[in-house]
Amino acid sequence: MKQFYRPGLKIVAVLLALAASAVQAQTPPAGAARGPAKVGVIDMQRAAVKRSYTLPGRAVAFEQTEIRPRVGGVVTDILYSPGQPISPGTPMFRLDRTSYEAATQSARAALARAQAAVPVAEAALDRAKKLEGSGSTRATVESAEATAAQARADVLSAEAALKIAETELSWTEVASPIEGIAGVAQISVGDLVTAGQADAMAIVTRLDPIYVDMFEPSARILSIQDQIERGELKPNETLEVTLTLENGQSHNSGGTLIAPSVTVSPSTGTQDIRFRFDNPDRRILPGMFLRGEVVLGTVEAFLVPQRATTRGRDGALTAWIAGPDNKAVQRKLEANGTHANAWIVTAGLEPGDQLIIDGLSNLREGADVAPVPVTIDANGVVRDVAPADTGSADPKAAAGSE
Repeated sequence: MKQFYRPGLKIVAVLLALAASAVQAQTPPAGAARGPAKVGVIDMQRAAVKRSYTLPGRAVAFEQTEIRPRVGGVVTDILYSPGQPISPGTPMFRLDRTSYEAATQSARAALARAQAAVPVAEAALDRAKKLEGSGSTRATVESAEATAAQARADVLSAEAALKIAETELSWTEVASPIEGIAGVAQISVGDLVTAGQADAMAIVTRLDPIYVDMFEPSARILSIQDQIERGELKPNETLEVTLTLENGQSHNSGGTLIAPSVTVSPSTGTQDIRFRFDNPDRRILPGMFLRGEVVLGTVEAFLVPQRATTRGRDGALTAWIAGPDNKAVQRKLEANGTHANAWIVTAGLEPGDQLIIDGLSNLREGADVAPVPVTIDANGVVRDVAPADTGSADPKAAAGSE
């Protein structure tokens, strides 16, 4: 059998062997030591952090009244424009006045008759007193005194009847008792209404200012009271309240605490707290669901960006720090709520700790790290600190501007 010599195959084999040698030379041997991992850190310092809670709320009209007639009659005029502001005492409806005008005239006539009878009775009394003992007896005098007193009483009764008649006549113009916005009329001209009827003729609502009822769990209220008693929370003299509308926009007016309720809802376990807000543009309407942020006071704590922490299966909150010997150390934290996008940490850190917020993947306890000072903005973006600013990173940047 003949063998053929192919020099090209030998050249290819030599090239493959050289390439394999080069790859082995570049690959570090197994178990070779790697350099410390670079991690972004911020310096932790205690600060007075605003302690706030976000609460659900619902808008309630500051004043709202259902307009009903105080006398009966046929509606003859509707005197207002729906949707327009009206002031107290503004006439809204007019009822037929005929019967009430007649009743007023009758009451005036009755008063005139009563007033006319008074001089006659008093003159008869004077004559009886002068003739007493000669042409008149004591019984006659007493009878004249009773007649005169009755005449004066009839005047008072007639005056009261006239006042009632005039008042009922004035009630034929149905007016708004409050300032506000008048709604659409629920009746029309020609309808018959009765005094004190169940159905409202219209509704007037005052929108500026407006109430907002916020709902706070009773258990959290007890917790806040305990924190104040222990001195952990320093309450403000006045509550700071900001309101967020349904579209996510902030209301431009701060709220004023009116009063908390003195009962707890048995169905939700919450306590209602009422605030008052200015509402000059009438953007907030009764019934709207809102979100309020209430700042109760300040607490001395660390602000730890949430991106630097993890929550274990047992609920424990942990974070990594770069130790004095540049070793990664995992710390268990105790948080007391949040501020913007940061945890309010009250235990687990010490002033001067270097919190690792970048390069957290594959970290393990005791691993070598190379800390690099960084900053983090309100959007959670991490940036290196310029050389001139090294060491000046502010942990409050994690929570945004206050």
